Amino acid sequence: MEAARELQLQTRVDGRKWGLPKLIHYKWWLRVILYILFLLVGQTAAILLGRFYYDKGGNSKWMATFVQSAGFPILLPLLFFFPSSTKSNSDPVASSFTTKPKLTTLLFLYAAFGLLLIGDNMMYSYGLLYVPVSTYSLLCATQLAFNAFFSYFLNSQKFTPFIINSLFLLTISSSLLAVNADSDNTTGISRGKYVIGFLFTVGASALYSLYLSLLQLSFEKVIKRETFSVVLDMQVYPSFVATCGCVVGLFASGEWKGLSKEMKEFEEGKASYLMTLIWTAVTWQISSVGLLGLIFEVSSLFSNVISTLALPIGPIFAVIFFHDKMQTVKVFAMLLAIWGFVSYIYQHYLDDSKSDANKTKSNEVSGSAREIC
Repeated sequence: MEAARELQLQTRVDGRKWGLPKLIHYKWWLRVILYILFLLVGQTAAILLGRFYYDKGGNSKWMATFVQSAGFPILLPLLFFFPSSTKSNSDPVASSFTTKPKLTTLLFLYAAFGLLLIGDNMMYSYGLLYVPVSTYSLLCATQLAFNAFFSYFLNSQKFTPFIINSLFLLTISSSLLAVNADSDNTTGISRGKYVIGFLFTVGASALYSLYLSLLQLSFEKVIKRETFSVVLDMQVYPSFVATCGCVVGLFASGEWKGLSKEMKEFEEGKASYLMTLIWTAVTWQISSVGLLGLIFEVSSLFSNVISTLALPIGPIFAVIFFHDKMQTVKVFAMLLAIWGFVSYIYQHYLDDSKSDANKTKSNEVSGSAREIC
């Protein structure tokens, strides 16, 4: 009887953790589609606004980093709508085996993730300053490859032929962009700065993947529960730490002294300068809402995959709004990145199908065990 209860508990926990929800109701699909749209639109708009800030006269890397996390207050009302008991109390069997982590442990996690966000956002800011939007978006696709690497060591991710194929294609895609640096540079940026932007963008993708893997590890080993409020906490409080860190960096670097001049000399005017910064902060938080929603409704891994899906959209809008050149090499690199993305998606489709089959089999065994008891 005890073995049956343990099997039942494990089935419930594993089912929530790895399997896609088995809700047939259309409202679940509407929520998922809405979150996907938030993530795709928010991320694409934020990247384009970040490029617009630089192109029209903005030059503060700390300000560009600051706005990536400073919009977190718009998420605070959600903390009141989704209390911590929203989902964790729905399963008394599972909740009886979980304990709330200590406050000092949570504070350490918030601080550590906040510092990771500062480094990650700063590298993204340098990358967006020194490379075109189209190249920037394609380079960010490498986060899937880094995600597989970190997941292998931190989250017991297994390498399969489809994962290896994805790694290979994304590596080739990035290599093509690297050797095409001279023809891609149309903004007068020196080759040295282009290389710096290239390396910082790839480094930011790697750090972001590490961030997600560590976040998943924290949910599994420390927090041991995954309610919407917990996921929201892991967005709001690290963002607060990152924002405070950016304010310190802004004053320590002396860049704050040039902000007034930067606003006056902004090509589109002061109002446009302020609106660019405000909407950049808002769109990053819209993207975060989509990311959090997908983590809550499906999984953190799925949200990362959808985030990568937004990347090929960037080069298309970059050609329209910023007149980036879409050379043959870049088109080929984008196709390889999409191919690698599809390969990655298909592997997780297989994993989810296998997980669902194993969960169904476990439920049948559990039911038989209860009948015997």
